[in-house]
Amino acid sequence: MSSCLQTIHDYGLRSIGIGERLLPREGFTLCEQATLIGSGMIWNVYFGVMALTIGFFLATGLAVAKGSQNRWVRKPAEWFIFVFRGSPLFIQFFFAYFLFLSLKSANPAFGAFTAAWLGALIVLFLNTAAYTGEIFYGALRSIPKGDTEAADAYGMTGWPRFRRIVWPTMLRLAWPAYTNEAIFLFHATTLVFFSGFPAWQQRGDALYYASYFADKTFNPFVPYPILAGYFILVTLVIVSVFGLIGKRLNRHLPAERRARPPMRLTLIR
Repeated sequence: MSSCLQTIHDYGLRSIGIGERLLPREGFTLCEQATLIGSGMIWNVYFGVMALTIGFFLATGLAVAKGSQNRWVRKPAEWFIFVFRGSPLFIQFFFAYFLFLSLKSANPAFGAFTAAWLGALIVLFLNTAAYTGEIFYGALRSIPKGDTEAADAYGMTGWPRFRRIVWPTMLRLAWPAYTNEAIFLFHATTLVFFSGFPAWQQRGDALYYASYFADKTFNPFVPYPILAGYFILVTLVIVSVFGLIGKRLNRHLPAERRARPPMRLTLIR
């Protein structure tokens, strides 16, 4: 027990540069594998939380823009959503990394964009914004006409109408699908260090460490189940948190009409 606690102390935060600098080379214990894979989950959680948080606001803007009557506003949103939904995320990572490398060679100020913490985050943020924007756009089109007519009858227009009627209703209708998008995005974070963005000083995500142990031990049946267990736990957290938010959004509805997000442990988009 004491040796496992020491392992956690040494490797628990290694993925962010705290603790032992060198990885274990032989005699891998179950505690070492669980600790290092768990350490790598810090990056997966970082990418998922940051991309979802920032992408949520861009997605709202994209949904509104796509529903606009002005084609100069509508068309860019439509093409943005089409491009990021129509191309594989794996290719987007490669394209972005080599684009940032080209920009770095022209101007060293772009050097930070070749690091996964920023460059890969931008790709995930844009990707989830496109998918979520389409979800929100569908919800916007599904808003009951009576809701907007009631707002018009009360003299609500512009921003007050959007903030108090349109936006809350849109979120309520879109929330089950958005919950699935959050799960998809979190699983997609495993692609970061298997695309163009390199792991600096072996500081990768959970899949990076699981692959390391599988290659060293020639036994994938220990690290990968540990990895899957971590992802299932975080997915349960996502479903629980989003479920509470969904209840909040639907608190004014009768119990039988409250939408509950489906729990799907989807591994790939």
